[in-house]
Amino acid sequence: MPVLSSPLPFTKMHGLGNDFVVIDARDRAVSLSPGAVTRIADRHTGVGFDQLVLLEPPRSISADVFVRFINADGSEAGACGNGSRCAVSYVLDRVGGDFVTLETVSGILPARRGDGELITVDMGKARLGWRDIPLSSDLDTERTPVGLGPLDEATCTNMGNPHATFFVPDLDVIDLARLGPLVEHHPYFPERVNVGVAQVIGPDRLRLRVWERGSGLTLACGSGACAALVAAVRRGLTGRTAELLLERGSLTINWREDGHVLMTGPSATSFNGFIAPSLLID
Repeated sequence: MPVLSSPLPFTKMHGLGNDFVVIDARDRAVSLSPGAVTRIADRHTGVGFDQLVLLEPPRSISADVFVRFINADGSEAGACGNGSRCAVSYVLDRVGGDFVTLETVSGILPARRGDGELITVDMGKARLGWRDIPLSSDLDTERTPVGLGPLDEATCTNMGNPHATFFVPDLDVIDLARLGPLVEHHPYFPERVNVGVAQVIGPDRLRLRVWERGSGLTLACGSGACAALVAAVRRGLTGRTAELLLERGSLTINWREDGHVLMTGPSATSFNGFIAPSLLID
């Protein structure tokens, strides 16, 4: 069990502004209650983050580290693209080399560090069936009739977590802060859903904003970018490789012919610190 009476070390990282508290629990068991997570997530009285990334010893012999992604409300996510890149960078900075394999609740994710310190993660296969998302019933996942004003037909994808992507002619006029929670909790999505709104700029470029279930509006979402590219290909709007333009930069997404989705982008370390025991103890 963790020693909650002593400060807990952490590293603050981000991928294109999507920010994380990374806790290394590979050599020290750490168990955080949902209440502790929400206290740490508070941007006024805690550290502040979109998601917490917890690194643990791998369960599989084919992996180097087990990674858990915990939302700001204390719920757990199956996948996180920007968080995965931060985890890759964190581990490689400490063990050296250019390759690492992450294990998550959604599967094994091989990753590498390439030119310019960019991280590429194989986010696994995009899953497209209605049960995979999951949806509440047998609905068309290419054009799911959500029907919330400008957010009408969603293209649904599971990238280790559920995504609903909407294509609009002008991203700037969409009030995602208002519409995001309505879609997230729509009856079609029994496990809630991440909400992406995308604008096609060209055959190899998309603009994207995302409302993340359990965290709200974020500056970037890696798994959401993967889902948006898959959705655009299914709709015939782009080719299988495209640049996804987010609030603070871009990601390159490639949906390979074998169904795997590769995500390439940066990660950065902001600072290191210690979480006070008062935030950890319920």
